[in-house]
Amino acid sequence: MPIKAKLTALNANKNALDRQYFDNLMSIGVFYIMREITFRLLKQNELIRIKEIDRTENIFEYYEYKDGELIIKSVHDLVNSFDEAELQEMIQRQHLLIANGGKVIAAFSDDKLIGVASVERKRRGKKQHYCKMDILYVSNSYRGNKIGHQLVRKCVKIATTFGAEKLYISATPTKATVDFYLKEGASLVEEIDEELFELEPFDIHLELKVN
Repeated sequence: MPIKAKLTALNANKNALDRQYFDNLMSIGVFYIMREITFRLLKQNELIRIKEIDRTENIFEYYEYKDGELIIKSVHDLVNSFDEAELQEMIQRQHLLIANGGKVIAAFSDDKLIGVASVERKRRGKKQHYCKMDILYVSNSYRGNKIGHQLVRKCVKIATTFGAEKLYISATPTKATVDFYLKEGASLVEEIDEELFELEPFDIHLELKVN
């Protein structure tokens, strides 16, 4: 076989192996972030898709609020998925949220829902300057890639259109969750919402300025 033909055959074989190697990596999720991430509002009939979120999380530390300070506590807990009752309650809450003028925003990789967040239209606080961020979740294998950050920024914009000055965030007290919000610029809330505190007394109640 002529040298040129041999080189052509070798290159073709190498390209085929490269494609197979890439496909294998794709199949185990190594290159998922190379796909375009898109964001859009969810409609009522799409809220069931929130169950597509991979809730898996290893929890080693959490915060406890005491005397105006956050105290780190140790724990070892593995969350594998949403509790079914919790999931259904959350989805129903999002239906009511949209019906009352709120917004639910989702992140997609191709057509797979990988992140979701929502903001109530209801104004809270003595000055009516808070809107509550109701939920924010990102699938396990997509965390650490700024998707949560982008969802927060979109919630900030939504809250601005609702006329709010701050987002009220009742955050799950895990260290990873609270640290995420603190890095986004949140701080301990100045005015506790009694209704939300009664619902989640062990959450860390935060606020995030939207202007």
